[in-house]
Amino acid sequence: MADDNVPTPRRWYRALGPCLITACVVIGPGSILTSSKVGAEKGYSMSWVVLASAVFMLTFIQMAARLGVVSRESPGQLLADRAGRWLAVLIGVSIFFVASAFQFGNNLGVHSAFEAYFQFDYIVVVFNAAAIAFLFFFKNLYRALEKLMMGFVGLMLLAFAANLLFAKPNPTEWARGLVPTGIGSLDLTVLGLVGTTFAIAAAYFQIYLVRQKGIQREDLPSSLIDSRVGVLLMAAITLMIMGTAAAALKGVKLKEAADVAMQLGPLFGGWSKALFCLGLFSAAYSSFIINSMVGGFVLSDGLGLGCDPEDKWPRYMTAAVLLIGMGVAMYVIKTGIKPMTAIVMAQAVTVIVAPLLAAVLLWLCNRKDIMGEDRNGLLINTLGGVGFMLLLIMAGNTAVYKVWPKVSAWLG
Repeated sequence: MADDNVPTPRRWYRALGPCLITACVVIGPGSILTSSKVGAEKGYSMSWVVLASAVFMLTFIQMAARLGVVSRESPGQLLADRAGRWLAVLIGVSIFFVASAFQFGNNLGVHSAFEAYFQFDYIVVVFNAAAIAFLFFFKNLYRALEKLMMGFVGLMLLAFAANLLFAKPNPTEWARGLVPTGIGSLDLTVLGLVGTTFAIAAAYFQIYLVRQKGIQREDLPSSLIDSRVGVLLMAAITLMIMGTAAAALKGVKLKEAADVAMQLGPLFGGWSKALFCLGLFSAAYSSFIINSMVGGFVLSDGLGLGCDPEDKWPRYMTAAVLLIGMGVAMYVIKTGIKPMTAIVMAQAVTVIVAPLLAAVLLWLCNRKDIMGEDRNGLLINTLGGVGFMLLLIMAGNTAVYKVWPKVSAWLG
């Protein structure tokens, strides 16, 4: 006879949600452009890179999910108690700055999706107003967010799968691309593909999402299934976009995500272009909302001002990210000039914060006083260590090939 006092684990499908939300911040205009560029330049040969990146992303997302479920304190409080408030503030300020600096890209993605059909520069103002209204209107922000993001994930799957069917990829060549080859020829574009799939800040935010979902210790196995489903969807959508570009856009130079839609239109007709724009809008607007929440919630938590959706400061700071991103986007739309100083500064901050987040997750998830019997095992620590080294390599490449040349030019 079952003990009525023992909590009953929820069924696995009821734990779905947090990592589907994370998928929405990972699949944005930047990842669409990068995966399309890799497909157009290198065909199917780098498909294995997506799978490898997904393995590292899953490793850190599962660490974050376990930490969020097992710990009774927020990440900011954990860091403040064990390392000092300075570390929590450093992470919060860094992520807020990066989220704000790159938020304009999500705004431009929304603008590009509509610009393919009609010209209205202030469309980003409309959608920012809608996002801020969404942020403050719902009392149970997480539940509303989960339903909205599930809808966006469905739209992305529909749109990009339909494009892939139009493209008619070569399954034999694609299968060969899943086998690791050409490791010595990895360039900045391919490293960009790793960076857009293995997004450590999105993995870190999983801690907050499982707490907001209300996942309990007995639900941990179901929460880990959510992580696997979410990462599988991220990888599948990225591979579909890459496969479409490999089949239909071989040799085409792509500068913006909207270029992909423009190139697909003449090849496949209006339906394909419309479907791609639907996927681009879904990716841009979903990432648009979640990216701003990552910046706002992590900063508020780092400053000790709260990290629950019911708290006022996380919402205020999320709104600040939205407004900064909108302001920069409107400047770019009206002048055509990209804010290179802000972009380079954000890249410089990313060089520091990406490896730092991985190190913090590894450190916290190996502490017995926090995790108890749910500490990392040998396999997770091994994969996490390799992932940390990969982030260090990408940070070094960003510093050497993106940040320093610009700084050097400014210094004369």
